[in-house]
Amino acid sequence: MADVTPAGRRSLIRVALPVPVRRSFTYSVTGEAPAVGVRVEVPFGKRTLVGWVLGPGSEVPRVREVRSVLDTKPVVGDELLGLARWMSDYYVAPVGIVLKAMLPARMASAAGNRPLPRMRAVVTVVRSIGTLDELEDTFGRARRQREAYEQLQEAGGKRTLAALGESGFSRGVIRGLEAKGLARVTREAVLRDPFGDQPAGDAKTLMPTIAQRGVLERMYAALGDDGGTFLLHGVTSSGKTLVYIELIRRVLERGGGALMLVPEIALTPQTVSRFRGAFGDLVAVLHSGLSAGERYDAWNQLRSGDRRIAIGPRSAVFAPVANIGAIVVDEEHDGSYKQSESPRYHARDVAVVRAARNGALCVLGSATPSLESWLNARSGKYSLLELPDRVGGGVLPDVRVVDLRSRPAPGGGPQVQPGDPPPRTLSPGLTAALRRRLERGEQTILLLNRRGYASFALCEVCGAVGECYQCSVSMTLHRGRGLMICHHCGHTEAPIRECAHCGSRDLSFGGLGTEQVERILLQCFPGARVARMDVDTTRGKWSHRDILDRVRTGKVDILLGTQMIAKGLDFPRVTLVGVINADIGLHLPDFRSCERTFQLLAQVAGRAGRAHLPGEVIVQTYVPDHYVIRAAVAHDYRGFADRELEARRDPPYPPRVRMARILLSSPVQKDALAAAERLGEWLRARRRPWPDVLGPAPAPIEKLHGRFRWHVLLRGNVSEVGRALLAVAEGFRPAGRDVRVSLDRDPQQLM
Repeated sequence: MADVTPAGRRSLIRVALPVPVRRSFTYSVTGEAPAVGVRVEVPFGKRTLVGWVLGPGSEVPRVREVRSVLDTKPVVGDELLGLARWMSDYYVAPVGIVLKAMLPARMASAAGNRPLPRMRAVVTVVRSIGTLDELEDTFGRARRQREAYEQLQEAGGKRTLAALGESGFSRGVIRGLEAKGLARVTREAVLRDPFGDQPAGDAKTLMPTIAQRGVLERMYAALGDDGGTFLLHGVTSSGKTLVYIELIRRVLERGGGALMLVPEIALTPQTVSRFRGAFGDLVAVLHSGLSAGERYDAWNQLRSGDRRIAIGPRSAVFAPVANIGAIVVDEEHDGSYKQSESPRYHARDVAVVRAARNGALCVLGSATPSLESWLNARSGKYSLLELPDRVGGGVLPDVRVVDLRSRPAPGGGPQVQPGDPPPRTLSPGLTAALRRRLERGEQTILLLNRRGYASFALCEVCGAVGECYQCSVSMTLHRGRGLMICHHCGHTEAPIRECAHCGSRDLSFGGLGTEQVERILLQCFPGARVARMDVDTTRGKWSHRDILDRVRTGKVDILLGTQMIAKGLDFPRVTLVGVINADIGLHLPDFRSCERTFQLLAQVAGRAGRAHLPGEVIVQTYVPDHYVIRAAVAHDYRGFADRELEARRDPPYPPRVRMARILLSSPVQKDALAAAERLGEWLRARRRPWPDVLGPAPAPIEKLHGRFRWHVLLRGNVSEVGRALLAVAEGFRPAGRDVRVSLDRDPQQLM
């Protein structure tokens, strides 16, 4: 770092900017150079950007001046800056874009848009009056001033100006106290805590079971031994959350802090309440539903050390917690931990690296671990811990498969009755089981991982399907909103009345969605209280919480939803789970489709029978003999993992090898194809050691957001894939109109 510079002289600094260029930029600043990690506002072309100081700069021919220094001390410390540099190298992403991803969004924007703390006026006593005579002499006939002063004293010497106003004291009364030198009005920051009005969970300490104690002893030993990574494989309702709480409690006792990562859809008030009950105001919650100001306050509370536990989804892995002792990644298999835009990081993997860099413990928990983590545990890279049983003597629910291809024979089980739902929506067996729950006052969860009313419009004459004009995917009918919506780009239009290809008005709508099932349930079970939970019903800030509160308080009989109902829910009166179509997603052209389907089925089945009432799960499918369905029905994760890992041996796919995806896109189809073909040739001409080059090939969704898409896959070991990605980033320049190249290391989907 440069020495103190006399006034009038300039310092040169290197600045990381959030632009898609893999280098820093040199700027000059008058006087002393800002510290590393401080934000600066700088000109960049015709724009003004916020960047981060990386260190002293070198002389260059043309240097522009920093417009303003935004911080008095670094917002990114050495620890997070080191992590950002590792991410920049591993994910081949500019360090400025990585740093932007680490901070609350508004802190990386122009200075005028930075969220300021919410302020409030506070009245504080600055001089005490000790005797009754002194009170009489001071106030005389100013009765209201005396009453206000006495109220301030009773409140501990401090109250907000608003509270005094509500008590009937005017601003003139307060000015009188100021004039007498008895009180002072100041402004102070107010912590914006959206969960502050939520009741904390039961603070009583639960006693771990023998199995939980065994797991914790292994973790405690590692805390004093430079950490390490543990895979905690525990069946649903095995008490993993209690293990996390007790581990974090031990970390706090040792003077450390902790990060607790959960998938966004599992970050329920129930989860927050449980941690608040255990740790009170030491917990800060970070998630996308917070306002910019709320995120800003939570982030600052963690940075200052006032709060030592961060709970949140993917981006919480960057929480500025000091002296990290443990990082927990719950539901570590969940796809939402992977960022879809640059930097395309995986929060689970970043958590493992951040913990290792801090000598901390990293715990990856799941009932259905990712095959990457499972193979790492089997090979000894991670330590495997297991919780094979449900707590409290609970048993996993019975799972029954319904073959949607067949019709029940007369006398061979439940039959379709007048007024029943269509049998391929709710089979007679599932309908009968649902009726029994309604009669007994128990609750049911129904999963259908497809939102909307119908997923496509089909022309009965020519067979054409109505597609989004920007994407090569069908438009989904949302009957309640009276719109056809593309679930990829968001384009909307009125429901089609005639075929765009042949002009026929003979159209049918197919592809069952949650909106249609909700309508069927309300028609067939008119007395049932039905709640639907999907993206369309949870757009409001607290709508997710409100739906779950209704379920928890017994105001909902049937909870219908997409995959967001499969995690983070623990309702003792849910005794039936129905999977309306288990095959959705099973046959996608993606090597992870079987793994994701198994995980979803196993997770949603775990919502049933979590308390003293026995649970039942009914899975409807057209492929009852598929090994994914059979393994999910048997609660057989190991059997599934063994078979799936063997299937990925030849040809090799992750986790047997490392993979990267290079996606090329253009609004002109021939330009996208030409760029992809040139990239394939360019890669194959490189000298080895080099990864296998697969493709180019059109992406399964060939057109998205008006851009045609082709991809090339790289397959090899860690160093080979990294070397090839870096070469592409630094040496490949596509020709053609508006061709974009995106790099995705360790891709989680290939669509």
